[in-house]
Amino acid sequence: MNRTLRAWATACRPKTLPLACMSILVGSALALSAGTLSWPVLALSFCTAGLLQVLSNLANDYGDGLRGVDDSNRLGPVRALQSGMLTPAQLKLSLFIVAVLAIISGLWLIQAAALDAADVLIFSLLGVLSIIAALTYTLGRKPYGYAGLGDASVWLFFGCLGVLGSCYLHGAALHASLLLPASACGLLAVAVLNVNNMRDIDNDRSHGKHTLAVRLGLSRAQLYHQALLLAALLLFFVYLTVSHMSILLSLLFLLAGIPLHRHAKAIRRVQSSAQMAPLLPAMVGCSMLVNGWFCLVLLLQTFATV
Repeated sequence: MNRTLRAWATACRPKTLPLACMSILVGSALALSAGTLSWPVLALSFCTAGLLQVLSNLANDYGDGLRGVDDSNRLGPVRALQSGMLTPAQLKLSLFIVAVLAIISGLWLIQAAALDAADVLIFSLLGVLSIIAALTYTLGRKPYGYAGLGDASVWLFFGCLGVLGSCYLHGAALHASLLLPASACGLLAVAVLNVNNMRDIDNDRSHGKHTLAVRLGLSRAQLYHQALLLAALLLFFVYLTVSHMSILLSLLFLLAGIPLHRHAKAIRRVQSSAQMAPLLPAMVGCSMLVNGWFCLVLLLQTFATV
């Protein structure tokens, strides 16, 4: 029994959970700066986002395992189906259980946010769409992750919808400028996916998984990665500047560019996909650091003006 539980824990990939919660953190910090933070909404938002990330991880393990993409040549963490730790039937059961838990958590979140009828319908539909997106990344007849659309999906769900949705659930008003930090958060999540896809570029290409990194090739995917990091940093900085942030605090945020610059240099030096593997945890750390630093600077300004 313990062995099975460990296998499910491996398939859930708990190390990805902090990354999944970055959009909730940014959205909640924006809500706090507007004076509308709700602690029950914050807790349930983290729970729902985490469950959706686990659902996506399980679906990826299941889908890639069935298609043979996860084989002995694959780099990165061990996958539960490919290694034989879990059977297809066990993974299907786990998908069903986690999807039900995500629905329950999402409905509880909507109730805690005290939305009106129209907003309840909108967020219910967004929740269903999120579950479908998590499952169809590698599952179904034409999984969109195999067509190079994963980057756009990650930017949308881990950026725009995650940040703006969580901010709105706290009761904050939405305005156009919020697209800046929402997009920045999404671009950092895309950068994590891009490192993952650059690491797997050779194996994915040989199995017909045409991620954007495969379509671009390693050298152009590295340039794309630099653009993602620079754009995220600038979008966060522009938001802080246009939201009446003090010049000192806006400039203070630019310190986040130091780890991003170091990571970008490391990415540029890579000459093969196999050398990319150690840089994935570093990119996850960079994403968490930059998002967290933005939230800290934003809150420093908020408390300074109280």
